[in-house]
This record gives sequence, C-alpha cells and structure tokens, in this order.
Amino acid sequence: MTIGRSVRPMTAVLLVAAALAACEDDAVRPTVSMTAADSADQVLYLMEHLITNDGVRRTRVLADTAYIYETTQLARLKVVTVNFYDAVGNESSTIKADSGTYMMRDGSMQSWGHVLATTPDGRRLRSAELRYEARAHKISSDQPFVYDRGDQHLEGNGFTSDPDFRNVVTRQPRGGQTGRDTTGGSFRLPGQ
Repeated sequence: MTIGRSVRPMTAVLLVAAALAACEDDAVRPTVSMTAADSADQVLYLMEHLITNDGVRRTRVLADTAYIYETTQLARLKVVTVNFYDAVGNESSTIKADSGTYMMRDGSMQSWGHVLATTPDGRRLRSAELRYEARAHKISSDQPFVYDRGDQHLEGNGFTSDPDFRNVVTRQPRGGQTGRDTTGGSFRLPGQ
C-alpha cells in the first residue's frame, strides 16, 4: 500500500510536467531581428568599385565591408573612402566616412559618421553627413559643416558643392576669411 501512494503523486507530477512542455510549443516566441549581414545577397570584404567614363577613371569606392542587395541595387558600406577624379583622371577630392550607401543603378552615394572631405591642395570639409548625386554631379548636406581652405574658415548649417569643392554654396554661413587665400575657388553665399 505504501508503494501505490507514492506512485500516484509521482504520476501526477509527470503529467503536469508533460502538459507544461506541450504548452511551451504554443507559447509566444520573440520576434527574429535581421541585421544587414543576414539579409544581404552578398557580403564583400575590402571592396573596391571603379567608375569610368570613356576609359577615364571618374570615381573609386572603397569599403572595409559591403552588404550588397541585388533587388534594390543598394550597397551598405562600412568604413568608406570615395575618390573623385577630374575629366582627365587626376584625383580631385577624397571623402572618408564611418558608413555609407551606394546606389549601383546611378552611382549616387550617401555617407555619414565623421565625414571628412579633402582635396590634393589642402582644402578640408567636415560634416556628419554628405550626399553625392551622380546625375547632378554635386555634393550636399543639410547638416552643420566646417570648411577650411588656406587661411579661410567657413561654417554653416548646410551646403551644396561640386565634387572638387571649388564652389561651395552655404546655408546659414558663419565664419570668414582670416588671411589671403591663394588656392583658388570661391565661397558663394546663397543669393549672391
């Protein structure tokens, strides 16, 4: 009789455990989050992409890591360097950023995170974000920026420029010339 009494409670415990285990299959599960690497069609390391026009180098895009999405023709880039070249293939400017996107259909790009643009003659532009519109062949930003050229210093809350940073049109400019500049190019203020 002692054996029968101890088997019944043990059987009840096993039945409750089995019922709980069966309910676990119907439980609400956390959603699955996908990262860029999970959904990318291709992942490239140390990517280099050259854009030419009639055999002349025009743009070079480098990235430590590139996530390629074939359907949208978009590449998400990490640790980005973009070199622009003039009509004869000489480097005219370089942009470096923490991250960016590249539209493979038209060559447009966006970069953000510690963006630094430099030119061979020493001009420098710093901003949190830059956009390059390939069809219009212009670089712009709606973010605050700092632009230095020779002894000139300019800050503003947005700008539009050519990729050579020769003609910078500024929104809400601050700063000004601190000495004579011999590098050429111009600062154009909106409406002038």
